[in-house]
Amino acid sequence: MTDRTYRVIVRGTFAGLDAARKAELLAEADQHDLYSTAFTEEGTLAYDRALHAFSLRFEVRQGSEASDDDAIATGCLLAEELLDRLRITHGPLRGTATSVDDMKINRPKRR
Repeated sequence: MTDRTYRVIVRGTFAGLDAARKAELLAEADQHDLYSTAFTEEGTLAYDRALHAFSLRFEVRQGSEASDDDAIATGCLLAEELLDRLRITHGPLRGTATSVDDMKINRPKRR
C-alpha cells in the first residue's frame, strides 16, 4: 500500500478573541503573512491584520484507499488541534484538498 500526499487548506474566521489575544496576534502578524506560508505536516497559519479570517496549510499523508474527503477531515482535525494550542477561538472550519500525486507537472520543452 502506498501513501498519497495531499495539500490541505483549512479556512476559518476568528471569533471571540479578547483584547490581549488580539494584541498578541497583531504583534506576530508579519510572521503569518500568506506569502511566507508553506504546506507542512505541522501546519502553517496565515492571517492579515484585520483579524477576520485565517487559513492553515497542511501536508497530509493518507493510505492509497483514502479520498479527498478523508484528507480534508484529517486536515480539519489537525487544524482544531493547532488552533487550540495557539489559543485561537474561531468559527466553523472548511477545507479543500489536492492530491500531489495527481498534479500534472508542466516541464519546459527542450529546444
